[in-house]
Amino acid sequence: MPIFLQKKALRNLLFILVAVLFLFFLFFTWYNWWISIPGFIVCSVIIWKIFHQERVFREETEKYISVISHRVKKVGEEALLEMPIGILLINDDYYIEWANPFIASCMNESSLIGRSLYDVADSLIPIVKQEIESDNVTLYDRRYRVIYKKEEKLLYFFDITEQVKIERKYEQEKPVVAIVYLDNYDEITQGMDDQARGSLNNRVTSLLNDWANEYGIYLKRISSDRYVAFFNEKILDKLEREKFSIIDDIRDTSTKHNMPLTLSIGVGVGVSSFPELGGLAQSSLDLALGRGGDQVSIKLPNGKVKFYGGKTNPMEKRTRVRARVISHALSELIQDSDLVIIMGHKYPDMDAIGASIGVLKIAQTNQKEAYVILDKQEIDSGVQKLLDEVKQRSDIYSNFISPEEALEMNLSNALLVIVDTHKPSLVIEEKLVNAIERIVVIDHHRRSEEFVQNPLLVYMEPYASSTAELVTELLEYQPLGKIDILEATALLAGIIVDTKSFSLRTGSRTFDAASYLRSKGADTVLVQKFLKEDLSTYIKRAKLLEKAVFYKEGIAITKGDPSVFYSQVIIAQTADTLLTMEKVEASFVISIRPDETIGISARSLGNINVQLIMEQLNGGGHLTNAATQLQNITIDEAEHQLKRIIDEYLEGGTK
Repeated sequence: MPIFLQKKALRNLLFILVAVLFLFFLFFTWYNWWISIPGFIVCSVIIWKIFHQERVFREETEKYISVISHRVKKVGEEALLEMPIGILLINDDYYIEWANPFIASCMNESSLIGRSLYDVADSLIPIVKQEIESDNVTLYDRRYRVIYKKEEKLLYFFDITEQVKIERKYEQEKPVVAIVYLDNYDEITQGMDDQARGSLNNRVTSLLNDWANEYGIYLKRISSDRYVAFFNEKILDKLEREKFSIIDDIRDTSTKHNMPLTLSIGVGVGVSSFPELGGLAQSSLDLALGRGGDQVSIKLPNGKVKFYGGKTNPMEKRTRVRARVISHALSELIQDSDLVIIMGHKYPDMDAIGASIGVLKIAQTNQKEAYVILDKQEIDSGVQKLLDEVKQRSDIYSNFISPEEALEMNLSNALLVIVDTHKPSLVIEEKLVNAIERIVVIDHHRRSEEFVQNPLLVYMEPYASSTAELVTELLEYQPLGKIDILEATALLAGIIVDTKSFSLRTGSRTFDAASYLRSKGADTVLVQKFLKEDLSTYIKRAKLLEKAVFYKEGIAITKGDPSVFYSQVIIAQTADTLLTMEKVEASFVISIRPDETIGISARSLGNINVQLIMEQLNGGGHLTNAATQLQNITIDEAEHQLKRIIDEYLEGGTK
């Protein structure tokens, strides 16, 4: 306790003592005034002493307060001038009226008074104008947390450079787990002798070990076609900047030795738990393989996914084992259901309708009630011609129902089969996806970030030419009776449309499927009837082609008249036709669709991955065939976005 406070306590005690003596004095004066005289003298002395002590106490208190005040003032001045906290006082015109030496030294100035904030630190202007209470800014290679007091026009600067460095180091050293998978390893090595297989393993292992050593990665082989890798986010950033060049190295080396071996990598990042990282890495690998392999998939905890690679078309599998297993699994699911609902994407094309009719046949073969969902207001002329033929056969046409009719049914034990898409936002009726728990997905597109949640069965093969081809293979393993000619023709039409009459994305399995359908009576003449177009459609497409221009070397873009609606089929056909022109490596067609959205169809000969470009616009598809739909945007704005993404793609390389 300070001395002056102790003296104050003593003074209070003396006051109490005097009061007691005074009472005694009064008492004895009443009974004996001889005794009261000494008491009066003693009281007088004590009172004098008290007043003397009071005066000394007051002087000491004033002296103590003066010393404290001086020290506080000195500390305040030193805090303003010496502490490592920057202070700036500005006026309404953004001129500095006062600054402490610390912030002046940080800005390499002897004095800042009278200088404009625009001259010394224009990055602070938005903070003042927008009255942001706190923000982080970089000034002269240092990082500061700035606190703004708008009433006083005062700015405080706290140097957080070291804190930011520590945080960055922490982020960079977070663990990353990757699973490296050799695509088609079993197919390629099947039939090889031990020497050839050993030579292939040595080349691949040598490349991967050199890559791991170069970047500081721990790589461990866990099976003949699978590796696991451990590194940190700093190394991951470096790998991303170089677009995971190991994928190109493996592909190029394999190609030189006539072995089409490619690499897929699934990366787990963003969490500290190794089990979670492993789960993300496996999920990323599944996504990369679902997109055809030969690429890297990086899955973040928030669900976002980044892709690198995907430059080549997926290799066709030479085994039919999976088709047989999927066919049997689909039969079991159908038999365990009371009702089968089949649905394709909005504005279904011939592939979606053909595949739907094929799945309908599988359901009927398993003695189950099945229906195909179709919005008859959203179909093109080719599909309408097919439906006109189907209408003549009531036993098939009666199985086509509207989405509203399906939603009124008892769906408690229904099975939903989604064909030719895997995105819930693209199906004809998304409410059915939410209403039916048991879902099967059959698709030939590369898998995108958006996907049906928790499907019971997924049959996605990006190597396939069409979904109709996949469904045809499933039909081959069903205990079928006679396939109707119209059913076989619808499936064949889907294959022919998606392969552009067997000229694109056509493998040996495509011809096998077409051969099987032809043997069941598929009518190629009827297919040509479905695919015929009227003169007005041809003229519309010709007008679109007339406006085509080269944006970059080998890249042609055309856009439709904003006052004219173009069906998705016309847009797609225009992109196909444009690709057949000389010097065109990739084509993009932008037009307004009947639903008043902006449709973009993209085609490529393979050197440019149009799927990656369309995915940046929330679309998708294949390496050579992709599309998207944009809402609340004009054709010119869509063209501007497309050109910007094409520029990023060409400048950054294939991601």
